[in-house]
Amino acid sequence: MRDVCWRCRRPRPVCYCALLPSLPTRTRVVLLQHPRERRVGIGTARMTHLSLPNSELHEGVVFEDDARIAALAGDRTTAVLYPGGDAHPADGPPVRSLIVVDGTWWQARKMLALNPRLAAVRRIGITPRSPGNYRIRKEPRPECLATIEAVASALGAIEGEPARFDAMLRAFEFMVDRQIEHQARSTAPRRRRAPAPPPLAPLRPYLADPARLVLVDGGANAGWPAADGAAEPRSELVHLVACRASGERFEAFLRPRRPLGPSVAHQLEVPEARLRDGEDAGAALGRFRAFVGDRGVLGTWGAFTVDLLAQEGLWRPPCLDLRELCARHMRRRPGGIAGGARALHAGEPAPRGAGRCGRTVGWLEVVLARLLDLAGEDHGAALPGG
Repeated sequence: MRDVCWRCRRPRPVCYCALLPSLPTRTRVVLLQHPRERRVGIGTARMTHLSLPNSELHEGVVFEDDARIAALAGDRTTAVLYPGGDAHPADGPPVRSLIVVDGTWWQARKMLALNPRLAAVRRIGITPRSPGNYRIRKEPRPECLATIEAVASALGAIEGEPARFDAMLRAFEFMVDRQIEHQARSTAPRRRRAPAPPPLAPLRPYLADPARLVLVDGGANAGWPAADGAAEPRSELVHLVACRASGERFEAFLRPRRPLGPSVAHQLEVPEARLRDGEDAGAALGRFRAFVGDRGVLGTWGAFTVDLLAQEGLWRPPCLDLRELCARHMRRRPGGIAGGARALHAGEPAPRGAGRCGRTVGWLEVVLARLLDLAGEDHGAALPGG
């Protein structure tokens, strides 16, 4: 067993603790680390936390029910460090608490999508003074930075002392240099990766029985204003549309358990009265579970609907993310479902229910048919008719 430093959790020969500063800050730094990132030995969130006494490190994906994060999100002096078109310079209005999402770009985007409270907080971005030094990890763009680099730059701008926070980078540079040296010295033969399975291999079990797949999309009650700065509650499922390849359909409007958001009916493209007069949530979800059955597998576009169902306490049946399968096949992100379907040269859909959810399930139907065709060609098998 390797001797590991309890503090930085790195093997003793590459422990960087001696190079860690202890930098007092006016700004409270709150790191939200994706669980997968915690298992990455060359991650920098813990290094950042150890360098800043006025910091917190939380692990998770969904923080909507976390009282601490709710309080921070409701404070006007809190900002989220996240780039994008709506991000403001870090040297703008005062920031007392800085929330930092730690993960890959894909993980960070997903975490914001699953945390509407965080997504609504003011965002700040930074302009790097120099290119990132994360030479042991592939970044999507040259200007992308490691978490510790981004936090050092942001604190330098917020507190007006850029040079002071350069001390945070000594341990980071040591870790990068030692990792590169280790790779150069290593004489062990490189492991051969097993050939990757065909991109659409997950669809093979359904070539002969596509009716096991239940295509589903859900709409949420979200987006209502919080009263007096109080934390807004998490989203709740209010519309659910599903269908099978065999043509069976399911639709339910779930009566809201909380005040209906002011723009929910408009966003879901259904009359507000249908939402307010919906059936009891427990009864609707019971019907849906019976519709899916014991062998059913959910087919979705992304994880949003599955997460909504899980928040409602529904069991988690097996799932196939058709967006992910499209991305594997196309070797690029497909974007929205309509654009993805057209890029695959799928047919035009027929709505399978009311509003936006019904239209999405129609798109899911044509995407699935096209992907099954492609999977059958890859497999050398004829698809069932109908």
